[in-house]
Amino acid sequence: RMGGVSGGYFDHAATTPLRPQARAALVAELDATGNASSLHASGRRARKVVEESRESIAAELGVRPSEVVFTSGGTEADNLAVKGTYWARRDADPEYATVLVSAIEHHAVLDPVRWLARSQGARVVELPVGPDGCVDPQVLERELIAHDGTVALVSVMSANNETGMIQPIERISTLCQRFGVPLHSDAVQSVGWYAQPDAAAPRPDLLTVSAHKFGGPIGVGALVVRGQEVVPLLHGGGQQNDARSGTLMTAQIAAMAAALAAAAADRDRAVPQVADLRDSLIRGVLEVLPDTRINGSTAEPRLPNIAALAFPDAAADALLMLLDVAGIECSAGSACTAGVSRPSHVLAAMGVSPELARGSLRFSLGWDSTARDVDRLLTVLPDAVARARRAQVGGRTAVHRSSRDSRL
Repeated sequence: RMGGVSGGYFDHAATTPLRPQARAALVAELDATGNASSLHASGRRARKVVEESRESIAAELGVRPSEVVFTSGGTEADNLAVKGTYWARRDADPEYATVLVSAIEHHAVLDPVRWLARSQGARVVELPVGPDGCVDPQVLERELIAHDGTVALVSVMSANNETGMIQPIERISTLCQRFGVPLHSDAVQSVGWYAQPDAAAPRPDLLTVSAHKFGGPIGVGALVVRGQEVVPLLHGGGQQNDARSGTLMTAQIAAMAAALAAAAADRDRAVPQVADLRDSLIRGVLEVLPDTRINGSTAEPRLPNIAALAFPDAAADALLMLLDVAGIECSAGSACTAGVSRPSHVLAAMGVSPELARGSLRFSLGWDSTARDVDRLLTVLPDAVARARRAQVGGRTAVHRSSRDSRL
């Protein structure tokens, strides 16, 4: 279990435990020597591992191996997709200066887009979402019509990391193809849970993947680039056909391929089982705390592992500390913005009030979650919420830290 926690880890959307298959592949390669760009025997051996891993990952994603560009993770892949596509499109035609992006994107997409607006002259249109947290393709269509001939890129994530809501990517892909605009989709949360559409189905031109979300190691990911020119962020040795210079991380890539293959092999069991755990978690919380609100929707399609809940009159930071003391680890939203004391931009875009957003937690399950984990959460949650509410009423958002949580 992560962090020495037994049965209390509900933050798989932030990072999920390393799968045994990935650990075995990682350890095996860490004991080997070889730069995949070297021409001697050790280099050729490393190159063989990299390319076989690339083929395995490409097969699971339904793309050609040549379309998989390895990166240091999701953030780099998102930046390469957003900036690299914008620059390539602007170079081809200066009229391509508009970027359409959903308002619920991860900051690894939103921040590069906003940087393009500040420093590169981009015109940014943030696409709204409904109360269910989903982009309306008709809204996108209106924006594509309004900015026809000037759109450099559309970016809409495949599934939201805070609510678990799956976006209508096939319909969005069809629209983008109709207007001749490249579509990027951050698929960090969905890859591993669901197989990608087959080659005949409408799908994004660029797709972001991160290994540690499906049981691989932190520090490796990929950007799938299908028929789209991308200006590189990194210049140097010219690896990966100049798309991303840097020595290829053989061990991490091998572990990523092993994790994705294991996730795919386990998918038929894991998806319904984890969805049942998520549903029992939500039902259980509503039974013991009936005023709890669900952020997003209980309608499909949605990821099987995320329960986004709001607890009125309870501050999320207090709840996080109280649950942590009780051995339950969860999140107030994206772990990448931890410590930022402002309501989630995702919940704000959905129309959730700031007060309710400040009492929102995300419980995310994973491939090794069990019913015992959910039972343990339901045992300690009511007391934590009650204590957080008493602190709120008393005008205190800080929680007394016992010696057990002195690390906080």
